[in-house]
Amino acid sequence: MEFATEAPKAPLTRERKVRNNLEEYLPKPYFARALVAPDVEHPIGTFGHDNNGMTVLQQHASYFDRNKDGIVYPWETYRSLRDLGFKYRFACIIMTAVINISLSYFTLPGWIPNLLFPIYIDRMHKVKHGSDSATFDTEGRFMPVNFENIFSKYARTHPDKLSFWEMWHMTEANRNSYDVIGWITSKLEWILLYILAKDQNAFLSKEAVRGCFDGSLFEYIAKMSKGCDRKSR
Repeated sequence: MEFATEAPKAPLTRERKVRNNLEEYLPKPYFARALVAPDVEHPIGTFGHDNNGMTVLQQHASYFDRNKDGIVYPWETYRSLRDLGFKYRFACIIMTAVINISLSYFTLPGWIPNLLFPIYIDRMHKVKHGSDSATFDTEGRFMPVNFENIFSKYARTHPDKLSFWEMWHMTEANRNSYDVIGWITSKLEWILLYILAKDQNAFLSKEAVRGCFDGSLFEYIAKMSKGCDRKSR
């Protein structure tokens, strides 16, 4: 059975294409994955990446949990950012403050604020914001079809990479009405990822984006950064 993905009176449906052959490469791409982040090139997710029984969203945050106690404190966020290669201390302090202060309260198990601003990983689904790509569902599972849509809709120069302006166009297209916090948060997240993972030709690869979603990208970059530090000594 053929399904129409373009409507003659809606030009955007022709401009922002969706793939109609995903099931040839990935079983049930519309089915939410709780533990892995697959795409058509990696149908079983990231090889060798241990999910530790966490949702993909929890895995994304787990890199910042240095002692693996399920809670991310500001000093852990700061150290993790430094290990990712962000060398300017003041910038890391600002990013740490923004991350922990903005996310902490929503993940707390109770109503009383905690001035240490911890982020509880088991409640990460509480901080999902609007105006995003919908690659995470509201429980923190990974939606392969929505991940693939990022590239089929917005990757114009290369099918598996995003330029900065293609990425910017995507965040503009994902904006929900009156969702100012979501607009800003989405742009900040993608710009930070672009700074962190763009390649030598200034493109953000599909594999880097997928690795960001399940946290394996952070582990890889931190490992490479430590290796470079040892060589420079």
